[in-house]
This record gives sequence, C-alpha cells and structure tokens, in this order.
Amino acid sequence: MSDKKDIRALTKEQLRSFFEEIGQPAFRGNQVYEWLWQKSVHSFDAMTNISKATRAKLQEQFVINHIKVDQLQRSSDGTIKNAVRLHDDLIVESVLIPVKDRTTACVSSQVGCSLDCQFCATARLKRMRNLNPDEIYDQVVAIHNESLLYFNRPLTNIVFMGMGEPLMNYNNVLKAIDKITSPEGLGMSPKRITVSTSGVPKMIKKLADDKVRFNLAVSLHSAIEEVRTSIMPFNATFSLTDLRDSLIYWYKQTKSRITYEYVVWEGINDKPRDIEALIKFCKFAPAKVNLIEYNPIDDERFRQASSRAIEAYVKALEEEGITVTVRRSRGKDIDAACGQLANKTT
Repeated sequence: MSDKKDIRALTKEQLRSFFEEIGQPAFRGNQVYEWLWQKSVHSFDAMTNISKATRAKLQEQFVINHIKVDQLQRSSDGTIKNAVRLHDDLIVESVLIPVKDRTTACVSSQVGCSLDCQFCATARLKRMRNLNPDEIYDQVVAIHNESLLYFNRPLTNIVFMGMGEPLMNYNNVLKAIDKITSPEGLGMSPKRITVSTSGVPKMIKKLADDKVRFNLAVSLHSAIEEVRTSIMPFNATFSLTDLRDSLIYWYKQTKSRITYEYVVWEGINDKPRDIEALIKFCKFAPAKVNLIEYNPIDDERFRQASSRAIEAYVKALEEEGITVTVRRSRGKDIDAACGQLANKTT
C-alpha cells in the first residue's frame, strides 16, 4: 500500500497552499480540486489542463485512492448491486434501485458494522473500519454513472442504508454529504438524501445541533423495550426512552418529519400490543412509517409476518392519521435488498 498522502484528504485551501509552496500559482489548486470532485478523475494524467511536469510532481507526492467496482450484479427487477473494492482491498456493497420516476443509490458507510441487529446480514461482519468521505462519494458517482448508462437518467436520491451505521462514522458521512451537495461536487439537494440510523441518541442530537438539511430515518422495528432489545441488543445501551428524547430534540431543532423503518416478523412484533406501542411512539413528533418486507438471511427466528398482520398495522396507523407505506423489497435475487448486504462476493 502506498505511503503517499491521499490528495482528496486535502481541502481546496490546502491544495492552493501546496501549489504556492512549489512556486506555482494558487489557482492550480482550484483546477486540481475540480478534477478530483466535479469530474471524479481517477488519475493525475487525466488532468489535461495541468502541465505534464506538474502532474508528475503530484504523482510523486500524492495518490488518488479511488474505488473500483469489482463485480456488478443485475437483478431481474433492474436493481444493480456493486461489490466495491477499496484501496486497501476491503470490500463493501452499494445498490442502485430504479423505479419509474427516480433512481436511488443505497450506499455504505462502514466496512462491516458497529452494531448487532440480529436480523441483518451486515451485522454478522466485524466492523473493520469506517469509510473515508471520498469512498462514500465514489459509490454515489459510480451509481450515477450506472444510472445514466443502464437507464438513461441521472441519479435522483441517495439513502445511507447500506453496510454500517452512518452515525458511528459521523464526521466522514457529513463530509461526504457536504461534497455530494456542494456545487463544487455533485450539486445534489440535501432533501434528496436520507441518512438511516439504528438509533444513536447522542449523535441524533448532534445532527440537530449541526442543523443538517437531509432527511432522517430510524430503523425502529419495535417500540417495546424488551422486544427491541431482543432483536437489536445495542438497545440495552441506547434505550427507546433515550431515542425518543433525541428525536423530540431533533424535531424541535429541525421541524423535519421523522421516518421510521419497520419490519414486521411473525411471532416477534405482529401482535396488537406491538401496533399500539408503535402508534404511541409516533405521536410525539410528525412521523411516517415505512413497513418493509423482510428479506431472509438464513436465520429461522425471523419470518415474514402474514399479510393480515401487515394490513392490521396499516389500518391502525391510518386511523390515527399516521402516514404509512408498505415497501416491497427489490434485488432479493442478488442479495441486494435491505439487510442482505454481506460481502458474499469475497
């Protein structure tokens, strides 16, 4: 592995200073920055408005640690899964989800995961490291290019619902989103970005204090303490009470509606008391509930609930004026659906 500095770890100001230090005009830093972020080049040789001698100088001192799509799988429903090789040969997965009116990128934020959700394949992987901002950014660029190539339309939405807990990689995720939304990067609207968390109260409050403009989704799955702890053991540390308090704080600071991601399993959270607890949890701030189809991961404890149980949730939530959608999974045949990302290509 190279001991050269990753050039994308430098700010534009640091690039400008570098060029001044080697006796060149500072605006060269602006040019290089544009090549790195707006044009997403993978080599210094591609920077055609920089002299060969200057490119050689950059090559001596820096490296561009770009990702490589190692394997691309296409589902029968059009979903695309990328096995993304990082500069240190670790692998993460990202997904392109096409529907009629939009294309969504589902991106990863960690190699493995810091948490221990029992129903998620990624949680079975040891967390090896956080992704850098440029590695997150590159996943988005790759999916944008695939959307243009395969569907003849640009990427419209981004969800941080891939491998890893985004709020356990807080600084890098926010830096990546800053680049994605910047006019000097991809220029996407923050309202087209959703960060999904399993619920880290301290970091949710930090999001609110940092006045972020993207959307927040919470993987809830139960609003009963002991049930949630049984399927998401970290809940013993980050309790529902603390989560609720952090979300109240989030709403007061941002006035943004909260989305709850919620899978219903047979015999786990498919009873009337589960529905009642969810309704109560949704009442403290404006909320939307996405009921998600379960995607099996070879664990017999978790079985998709009956359509009758799902219908009971929908009816009860709607009667209470709570927005609810039933989200059908896509890409199941290539293990690209929610909870299935687990580096099976390695």
